[in-house]
Amino acid sequence: MITQTKVDRRHSWGLLGALVGLSTALGACQQTTEIVTASVPNDYRLRHPIAVQEGNRSIVIFVGQSRGGLSAPQRNDVMGLAQTWVREGTGAVIADVPVNTSNARAASATYREIRSVLAAGGVPSSAVMLRQYQPEDARTFPTIKLSYPKISAVAGPCGLWPEDLGPNIYDTGYNENRPYHNFGCATQRNLAAMVDNPADLVQPRPETPAYTMRRNAAFERYRKGVTTTTTYPESDKAKLSDTGK
Repeated sequence: MITQTKVDRRHSWGLLGALVGLSTALGACQQTTEIVTASVPNDYRLRHPIAVQEGNRSIVIFVGQSRGGLSAPQRNDVMGLAQTWVREGTGAVIADVPVNTSNARAASATYREIRSVLAAGGVPSSAVMLRQYQPEDARTFPTIKLSYPKISAVAGPCGLWPEDLGPNIYDTGYNENRPYHNFGCATQRNLAAMVDNPADLVQPRPETPAYTMRRNAAFERYRKGVTTTTTYPESDKAKLSDTGK
């Protein structure tokens, strides 16, 4: 005969089993975060690599409504852009000229002079493209912008701090004396900005031909048994002291 006490005990065990099963199911749904120590390179050159890609070089020319043509400093800017285009340009020079503005007529006259200065600097007329625009904001001063694509080196962005510099429960590399994430980014970015030819970051330049005239003269003096060093009589006149003689 089943008593009431046995029924209550069976009901309690059944309820306890249901709770255990529910907690197990909920625990299985909980996601755990794994921290991979080798996911971020320790070498700053790998963490902040320098990439070679196509960028833009541009200058802005301000044109007043009562003056057409270039000033002397503006002419130097356009000539400098033409010379750099010959050396590093990878596309056409695009001239953004304003229209339907108070200085539209002066800008049109200035653009014609710009084309002549670019041609004098080595940019053919077929490599200059006119692109007219109208400023959307009336408060914006309409200017002429000259730009062309070029190969440039970039790095960054810098200033990213995904982790604290001090010890915390999420930074497992603090005790391993690993560099912080932003370490070396500014150096890489400055190097990319200062390099003259971005191709030097990818491959070395070929050797230039030897100066055969100087080499032949040195070999001839060596063959005769004469010293091959070069004497500079003017160097003694520039000395300020006779110490060491």
